[in-house]
Amino acid sequence: MSIVTAHEALRRGLTGIVRLDEPMRRHTTYRIGGPADLFIICDTVADVSHTLRVLAEEDIAYTVIGKGSNLLVADAGYRGAVIVLGRDFRRHSREGDDIRCGSGVILAGVVQDAYSKGLKGLEFAVGVPGTVGGALAMNAGTRDEWIGSMVEGVTVYTLDDGLLRLKGGEIEWGYRTSDVGKRGIVLEACLRTEAGDRAEIRRQMEQSFARRKATQPTGRPSAGSVFRNPEGDSAGRLIETLGAKGLRIGDAVVSDVHANFIVNAGNATAQDVTRLIEAIRSAVRDAYGIELETEIKFLGSFETA
Repeated sequence: MSIVTAHEALRRGLTGIVRLDEPMRRHTTYRIGGPADLFIICDTVADVSHTLRVLAEEDIAYTVIGKGSNLLVADAGYRGAVIVLGRDFRRHSREGDDIRCGSGVILAGVVQDAYSKGLKGLEFAVGVPGTVGGALAMNAGTRDEWIGSMVEGVTVYTLDDGLLRLKGGEIEWGYRTSDVGKRGIVLEACLRTEAGDRAEIRRQMEQSFARRKATQPTGRPSAGSVFRNPEGDSAGRLIETLGAKGLRIGDAVVSDVHANFIVNAGNATAQDVTRLIEAIRSAVRDAYGIELETEIKFLGSFETA
């Protein structure tokens, strides 16, 4: 594996940007993370194709991220390439009652644009951070509404097959999960909406936003919910009953607003966060016999806490 060779090949062939040893704390909402060997912004489909060819030739692992709103990167960083979708994938447009979105589009912008055009269906997503691609990967939403139910189709890219178009029904959607990222690099999605009353759309958006603001921490860096809710219960409720709000390791702190959030209170490290995660998981296991599964994604090599 030659990072230097890959960097030179990418620098010569990309419309977008490639950097060596890019600090990942700049690219996650946690503001935590060491350097990625390569950080690549692909502005076009040709950029994506060229990047995958170079990485395959040099046997370099890669991952694709959006705004890093559900991501914890190891303090030692990531020995591989981080791909971000740029210019051509940050556009969206209306097609009848559908919205065609590039994977790199900020979801909040799509939600607001749908409201301005009187299109309903995305009200539940108001306040959800990150990109459309990230939302598809984790099937963002609530217990009752999720983005996967609105997907008409998705376009992905693989090195072997090029562009592939998948129908929404061909993708496996689950609670806070989907298999779309395993099918290729998600480039675009078509979301199914319908005409609605703008006043009612606004009312539902305001309700969703108020509920999110009242129950989730704001003003401190986090990566959203740490654990998935176990069947028939709430991870936040279980953690709170153990008196864990405010529990702290280093600058990683269990939020006093919602116990299923761990916030960065200043200069938290990834190790601080993972140690706190394991302490919570162990406490819930001992008290309730429930093994909590993490919802946030981990990138890089983590020491066992």
